[in-house]
Amino acid sequence: MGEVRVAIAGVGNCASSLVQGVEYYKNAKDDEFVPGLMHVNFGGYHIRDIKFVAAFDVNANKVGKDLSEAIFTEPNCTAKFCDVPELGVEVLKAPVLDGIGKYLRGTVPVSSRQKPVDVAKVLEEVNADVLVNFLPVGSAKATRYFAQAAIDAGCGFVNCIPEFIASDKEWAEKFTRAGLPVAGDDIKSQVGATILHRTLVQLLKDRGVKVEETYQLNIGGNTDFLNMLQESRLKSKRISKTEAVTSVVGYDIPTRIGPSDYVPFLNDNKQAFIFVKGRKFGDIPLTIQVHLSVEDSPNSAGVAVDAIRATKLALDNGIAGPLEAVSAYFFKHPPVQYPDSVAKQLVEEFIRENARSKVAPELALKE
Repeated sequence: MGEVRVAIAGVGNCASSLVQGVEYYKNAKDDEFVPGLMHVNFGGYHIRDIKFVAAFDVNANKVGKDLSEAIFTEPNCTAKFCDVPELGVEVLKAPVLDGIGKYLRGTVPVSSRQKPVDVAKVLEEVNADVLVNFLPVGSAKATRYFAQAAIDAGCGFVNCIPEFIASDKEWAEKFTRAGLPVAGDDIKSQVGATILHRTLVQLLKDRGVKVEETYQLNIGGNTDFLNMLQESRLKSKRISKTEAVTSVVGYDIPTRIGPSDYVPFLNDNKQAFIFVKGRKFGDIPLTIQVHLSVEDSPNSAGVAVDAIRATKLALDNGIAGPLEAVSAYFFKHPPVQYPDSVAKQLVEEFIRENARSKVAPELALKE
């Protein structure tokens, strides 16, 4: 069946949920319904075909540990839903660059005695297929360092944070010239605030309601929310989340979307408050208010599993540059925005066209 050799940049809560999930679902049957996965068998790659081969972080308490241990090391605080056996993957020190904002400096210890590795060289040595970016929001320089490392090492890049790589023309061209796939930017959750907000707005639009204003306020207690107290690191995050919703509306409306506060005792639980105001028949006003409560990191892990396998299929088939359909369905700020129903159909077509030849098409498409 082959395997998908995955490297991780940033061993935080999202990485923890991803690693746990691969172990948790390793024995899932191809025709089994698995919460959070588009398909157990994604074009010929089962979830258990994902093999972690490298991991990078700057936290002195994680560097040097096996990945299976590092994912449960503080300040990680997401739910533990699976014991992970030793993986034989040591977490290596990455260059810090701008990966640590001012609010993380007292929480994430960085040791000058631990020397950073050459990430591209490591990726090449472990023969990585896909590098997944889970760095903190606002890591502009660090994200571009890892994107370039992926290019130099000849592996695909899955950008799960709101730094624009797949949706940036210059970086898109770099991956295209290198003959490598890139998917991004800013991963969606299985059922998160953005996808719920988009769905509500799409419903109102489809039913002829004129949407007049909307907001989405989010609070949480993980290091992501702590980091995002620094407003200067949030520019691309607000753009990403806002465009994901306003692209559905199709016209300008007053909008405010993004992280709102850090509440330490919530840990990895995210609380989202969504408000939409519009006018229906007779110009009669209509308002919707929704409160969503989710464990944040597992909410995106299944999406990451599918994005990783889609990128591997692209790599297998020599598809280079931004993966338009894959990015539109799995990410908030893709190169091209599509309605979610359209994007899902395009991804199904992508799977059919690029499924591994040893797997019968009907098997590859079973859920």
